[in-house]
Formats: sequence, C-alpha cells, structure tokens
Amino acid sequence: MQISCFGEVLWDIFPSHKKIGGAPLNVALRLKTMGIDTTIITRVGDDELGDHITSYILEKGLSTNTVQKDQVHKTGEVLVHLDQEGTASYEISRPVAWDFIENSEALKKEVATSDAFIYGSLAARNDVSRKTLLELLALAKFKILDVNLRPPHYDAALLLELMQKADFIKLNDEELDEICTYFNIQGNTIENQVKAVAKHTETSQICITKGGKGATLFYNNSFYNNSGYKVKVIDTVGAGDSFLGTLISKLIQQADPQTAIDYACAIGAMVAGSEGANPVFTDEEIQAFINTQ
Repeated sequence: MQISCFGEVLWDIFPSHKKIGGAPLNVALRLKTMGIDTTIITRVGDDELGDHITSYILEKGLSTNTVQKDQVHKTGEVLVHLDQEGTASYEISRPVAWDFIENSEALKKEVATSDAFIYGSLAARNDVSRKTLLELLALAKFKILDVNLRPPHYDAALLLELMQKADFIKLNDEELDEICTYFNIQGNTIENQVKAVAKHTETSQICITKGGKGATLFYNNSFYNNSGYKVKVIDTVGAGDSFLGTLISKLIQQADPQTAIDYACAIGAMVAGSEGANPVFTDEEIQAFINTQ
C-alpha cells in the first residue's frame, strides 16, 4: 500500500518555540506510523529552515526524492496563535517555496504508482503549485481532498474544482457551513448538508470533523458517527491531520468504517492533548486512552 501527499511543509511558529508542520506532512507522518508506505511531494527553500525540514523528513523514515529545493523563495513559516482553549489560528507567509512546486517525471511516476493521492486546498493558492496539482490529479487512482480554508488563501471557484475532482473529502464543521453558504446548499443537519455536498460534488465519501464533539463519516451512502473523546487540550495543531491519516490508513486497509472513525477520533484527541502536530504513540498508549473513555 502506497500513498503520496502533496502540498505545504513549513515551520509553525508558536509564541515560545517553533515546530515543523504543514498539513500534508503531518498526514504523511501519521500514515507512516500506521504502517503505510508514504511520500511527501513539496518544496523547501535553500536555507537553514529548509535543511532542517529535509533532515527531519529523513529521520522520520520518509524519502526526500520528491522534496524540491527552491533557490529563490524561502521555506514556509506560519505564525500560530492559540486562544485560551488551545484552538489555533494562523498567519501564513507568502510567497514561499511550497507555492512553487514544479511538475516533473519523478512526481508523475510517484502519483501514478500510488494507491491514493492526498492533497489540500491551501497548496493551490499559487498558480505554479496549482498547475502542478491539477496535472497530478489527472494521474491519481484515488483522490483525497483535505479542505483547509485559511482566509484569504482560497476562492469558491477553485474550491469547487478541487472538490469535484475528489473521491473522498475531509473538512471540519465550520468549513462545511462555509461551503454550504458558498454554493447555496440547504440542510438543517450535518447529515443533510453532507448529502447535498455529496450530490453537488459527485463524491460518495465525505468526513466532517467536529472538534471535541468527534466526527461524522458519510461512506457509500451510510453514516458513521463518533461523539469524541475527553482530553485536556494542549493545542489543536495537527489534530485534524492525524485524524485524517489514521482514518485513511484504516479505510484503505478495508477496516469497518465505524472502527476506522472511532480509532481516528482517538488519535486526533490524543494529538490535541499533546504539544505539537506529530507526537508518536504506541499501540498500548492508544488502546489505554480508548479504554479510559
């Protein structure tokens, strides 16, 4: 089983420290810990921060063959602001290296031979990376969109195009409301909204995360729900990414959808209860967490 992830890698700059992140990398790292052969397609600057990211990716057991180095643009940085509940908001610098991912035979081969291709809406904010993304989507066997609405880095037309190309869409409840408003989609419950989005985008698999209230999975005309796990939130950075990586790893290995969403919610909660985007947990720690709920 092989999955390729496309998009931003960057440094999350907190008030007191900084950590390597970016949704596609966070998802790739979680997939790796779940036993999935994973690659990251991205671009870093020819600078110290970029060198640290490349070394980090290698240390985590991922290949850097599809990590490009930019001689002009710097490595991406994001200022992270945490509120009193630990919920994050972001200031994303631009333009940076991951805005300029260039297509190549190596990237085409990687995507064409992967079982699934995960991409986000944020990485399409610039013409260069957007063009590469759209070309790679044409080669992908199974396309997974991680909606990541970070104003002002998106527009309705691009978002609709990316959603219509997806076989699986993941977004949070606030993004679902925004998308329904964009496209004049009616629905007084999450289930009704999701069914309408599925029809609008011709996508049969959609997952909605709801923060501490768990998640809802629409999977081949059936709904599966988890009401969330109790945890003392440290910060929410990367929690949704780890949720997605875990969910996809379970579903692609033919796990029961309910089992998959339960396990993914547990991992997402554990990440929210830890510092940074990519904490590592043992199977014993995960099971112990689930058993305490």
